[in-house]
Amino acid sequence: MNYENLLVDKDDHIAVVTLNRPEKLNAIDHALHLEMMQVCEELREDEDVRVVIWTGQGRGFCSGADLTGDRSDRSQGRQERLDEYGWVGRQAINIYRGLDKPSIAAVNGVAAGAGMSLALTCDMRVGSENTRFKTVFIERSLSPDSGMSYFLPRIVGASRAFDLVFTSRMVDADEAYRLGLLDRLTTADKLLDEAKELARQIAFWPPVAMQMAKRVLQHSQDSSLEEQLLYETHGLGFGRKAPHDVAEAAASFRERRPPVFTGE
Repeated sequence: MNYENLLVDKDDHIAVVTLNRPEKLNAIDHALHLEMMQVCEELREDEDVRVVIWTGQGRGFCSGADLTGDRSDRSQGRQERLDEYGWVGRQAINIYRGLDKPSIAAVNGVAAGAGMSLALTCDMRVGSENTRFKTVFIERSLSPDSGMSYFLPRIVGASRAFDLVFTSRMVDADEAYRLGLLDRLTTADKLLDEAKELARQIAFWPPVAMQMAKRVLQHSQDSSLEEQLLYETHGLGFGRKAPHDVAEAAASFRERRPPVFTGE
């Protein structure tokens, strides 16, 4: 599928999705939002894609919602107007739940507001000296949206989440790495390479088991120990529905060779 506001590159089981509105620091308008939802569906159905990297074109990752475009209901279809989650909520659901494959944010510059939420929605984040995070919402007389209130305290802890939201201060790359907003920190010229290397490490493993690992970890966010143990058992059953990979894992161990997983 061709996109006007996204660049999509697929290679070696990895899809790199680049927000492509550099003149707006990749701010999310209605058209970009729709394309982000469409690419989630496309990549979910593409069995050759095992890991998705999100990044931004130009000097910014994503500056948040585009406040300069048409924000009226006229720019939305009926289904969107009736969606109780709104577009910002739907973004978080479609990427975190709907995409259902490991995701990495290569945060190449500022990630602010809904753009910061987008980075937090991904399973992992890679940054460089150019990376900056800013919650922004309180400056706009808004409370957090697009999933920030869910993801931020789970990533950095409650009191630090309060700090970042209440002060709306800019967080540089070193502090972001120290707080856990970033999982890898590299130089700007190696950012995408580092994200791809991380993606290759993930894509190497059995894809069915990897998807179930993601589901199990997501489920644990809001589960009791007893509920999670039952869900783990449920997940193990799905992992065994890829008999080739189950057999290959055992055979490669016995034969002391690298495994080759296919998802079958």
